[in-house]
Amino acid sequence: MTYVIAQPCVDVKDKACIEECPVDCIYEGQRSLYIHPDECVDCGACEPVCPVEAIFYEDDTPEEWKDYYKANVEFFDELGSPGGASKLGLIERDHPFIAALPPQASGE
Repeated sequence: MTYVIAQPCVDVKDKACIEECPVDCIYEGQRSLYIHPDECVDCGACEPVCPVEAIFYEDDTPEEWKDYYKANVEFFDELGSPGGASKLGLIERDHPFIAALPPQASGE
């Protein structure tokens, strides 16, 4: 099991979760953040600090956002397990599912 970043993060990328993550497993794509499923230790530190409530435990992801689990996992198919997001910085791509989304509302 792992945590998943869902639709509310797309085009927002607040990054408070990155600062809270003790294992550096939250990676930044072009439009969204992604949690590496093999590097995440399920500590839950990221979930309460997300201002847009985009982070869910895998089994608790709302039904309408279930596809985000697959996007989070498959984002790392090509990347592998680099052993820490801070080494890489911004990754100049997104999972095709995220890339195909229309622009999300920015701010309220």
